[in-house]
Amino acid sequence: MSSALIVIIVGSLVGASCALVGSFLVLRKMALLGDAISHAVLLGIVAAFILTKSRAPLPMVLGAGAVGVLTVFLVEVLNRSRRIYEDASIGVVFPALFSIGVILVSRYAGQIDLDIECVLYGEIGLTPYDTLTWGGRDIGPKALWVNGAVLLFDLALILLFYKELKLSSFDRDLAAATGFSPVLLHYMLMIAVSVTIVASFESVGAILVVAMLVVPPATAYLLTNRLSVMLALGVLIGIASSAAGYGIARWYDASIAGCMAAFAGAVFTAALFFSPSHGLLASALARRRIGLRFEEQLLLLHLKEEDEPPGADTSPEVARRFGWRRARWERVVRSLLDSGLARLKGGELRLTPEGRRHLDEAGTALLAHRDA
Repeated sequence: MSSALIVIIVGSLVGASCALVGSFLVLRKMALLGDAISHAVLLGIVAAFILTKSRAPLPMVLGAGAVGVLTVFLVEVLNRSRRIYEDASIGVVFPALFSIGVILVSRYAGQIDLDIECVLYGEIGLTPYDTLTWGGRDIGPKALWVNGAVLLFDLALILLFYKELKLSSFDRDLAAATGFSPVLLHYMLMIAVSVTIVASFESVGAILVVAMLVVPPATAYLLTNRLSVMLALGVLIGIASSAAGYGIARWYDASIAGCMAAFAGAVFTAALFFSPSHGLLASALARRRIGLRFEEQLLLLHLKEEDEPPGADTSPEVARRFGWRRARWERVVRSLLDSGLARLKGGELRLTPEGRRHLDEAGTALLAHRDA
């Protein structure tokens, strides 16, 4: 297997696993907490190394998971004190834990491959050369096995508790009323986030893992209203970002992890503008359509008042009465003519029977809505 393919596969595994747990962070409006955990777990990694004198994956994962849960617990304690808001609680807790981790790294782990730059930025291009030995045999890059196992763990967790996670993400009170424990599910999800982050450290680093944890799920959130589709799209975007980012990095001789995150950001930007349901362009078109419908109703009401001759002439006089420019007036008149709600007769704009029925139905619906 070529080194390029290994890098792409490792990046895809990281992108997929981060997208799975990150989707629930985005739904729960906790994306910033994911950022906090991604920095704070450094303390758990260093503590695990100091206690075990080993870089074995299991102690690292256990240490990171413990500090991840500690981060969530401390944030909630400060938030429940009602002295500061949740965002301020996060801003207080994670720099404190992260700075302690940085101090411990520089003090006790400065002479081994656990330096601050490695933890923060990672180097996915070196993953093919960091291999794992089992029974005296080289079984391949360690990142493949670690991130593959984490992806299977995240996937199994979501498949087993899909309904519970879905319900607690959208309605915690209903989840509690139906017998689920939102608190238990919350901490279980935070443990999964911590495990996913620590597995991704050597691949993309603590800073860039946040992009894979938030950007693909946020992009998928703009493209669909169904959780299952959001999860699938998030995974696909994470994989596509890894593959395309690697190609861009090779082309420009740039940071691989940085290009992966940048490509994910570019996909998000495209979704932000062009999403058919939540995009800025779709919103602008929807506002334009609503405005046109309102202007049509306004002109139809005017035509009804002027139903007797001479009617409403299509000259700019009526447009000036409404404060419309000529282009706006012509757009509204053209829409009424095309829809058959009005017609031109002797140079005058008149209501059609269809237009009269449309006004009557609109008035009836408005009264029913007011009475309700």
